[in-house]
Amino acid sequence: MSEQNSRLTIIAIVVEEPDSAVNINSLLHEYSSYIIGRMGIPYPSRQVSLISVAIDAKEDVISALTGKLGRLNGVTVKTAYSKI
Repeated sequence: MSEQNSRLTIIAIVVEEPDSAVNINSLLHEYSSYIIGRMGIPYPSRQVSLISVAIDAKEDVISALTGKLGRLNGVTVKTAYSKI
């Protein structure tokens, strides 16, 4: 989706509550038209999962997605925006 005013962004998601995975996947599916790619890394010895999502979207879309993800139980979200 290479729209004018869109931003390339990496969303980092730390999942400390496995029961939130269904809701995370549902939200990522809802925003799938903006997602360039995603990678999930389970880390059983620390009982967490790490997910990175590359997204190309307008800032309001990115904010809406990260806000919804951040409200989930046991989920921490951070974003890094490209300068282009």
